[in-house]
Amino acid sequence: MSELAVTPRTAAGPGPWRPAGRPRPGSPRGRRRSGRSRLVAGAAGLAVLVAAAVLVPWLGGLDEGAVDYTAIRLPPSAGHPFGTDSVGRDVLLRSFAGLAVSLQVAAACAVLSTVVGTLFGALSGLLGGWYDRVLMRLVDAVNAVPHLLLGIVIVALYRGSVLAVIASIGLTHWTTVARVVRAEVLSLRERPFVDAAVSGGASRLRVLRRHLLPAVAPQAVLSAVLILPHAVWHETALSFLGLGLPPHLASLGTILGEGRQAVLLGSWWIVVFPSVLLAATTLCVAGIAAWWRDRSLPRRRSEQAL
Repeated sequence: MSELAVTPRTAAGPGPWRPAGRPRPGSPRGRRRSGRSRLVAGAAGLAVLVAAAVLVPWLGGLDEGAVDYTAIRLPPSAGHPFGTDSVGRDVLLRSFAGLAVSLQVAAACAVLSTVVGTLFGALSGLLGGWYDRVLMRLVDAVNAVPHLLLGIVIVALYRGSVLAVIASIGLTHWTTVARVVRAEVLSLRERPFVDAAVSGGASRLRVLRRHLLPAVAPQAVLSAVLILPHAVWHETALSFLGLGLPPHLASLGTILGEGRQAVLLGSWWIVVFPSVLLAATTLCVAGIAAWWRDRSLPRRRSEQAL
């Protein structure tokens, strides 16, 4: 008579209780729910920041030239929630006005970088041969120069110009977009629908315009979203060094640059609150970009489904 196998009872005991319907954290459903949570949190936070950047200066009647020497470096209070700066200006109004300017400049830089990078990458992957080698060597040459150093050189030639700031950031951050788009075009070039279009007599320009560019659009949009917070930080760095936007135009970088001396005098609020807005904007955009990456890239979707 065979003995029955008895499964020993583990000392660990039962697992943690989980309410019915709640997905396991590591499961595909849990990852999808986490991605949606990041999207909702990022989109809601970014919407609040953009609305505040537009409405707060307008409702507060911000005047860049208005100073109040009787309210110099006042700490946060009911009348001035973010305090005042070294010339008596309200830090709350200037911070949100600076956020609006920084977001506008960063959006222009992201669009410029994405357009240039998409065109270079699509042409390089489609043409191939020595065209591809020449364009990729140009990408390597731009990557070999530190972006901040090249941006400082461009801005120094046109001091105080908003277009120079946009060009210095946009023309130094397109290389990553070009590499991503080139890799995608090289993969799409071997697909049957591209072969069918070429066999039907379609020109390279038509194949690029009708088939390849729509296919790489999700990657291009993702690149633009990812470049946005980086462009905000880059513009802030240039303005903090005194080489970015003109001093009379409030941006997060100019505010931080003006407040670095005040910190030594104990006026911490002039730097802390604009820095918090800068970090919050970055985190919100990062959450949206993570969701868009998971939704737009087929490989990421297939990995999540496993």
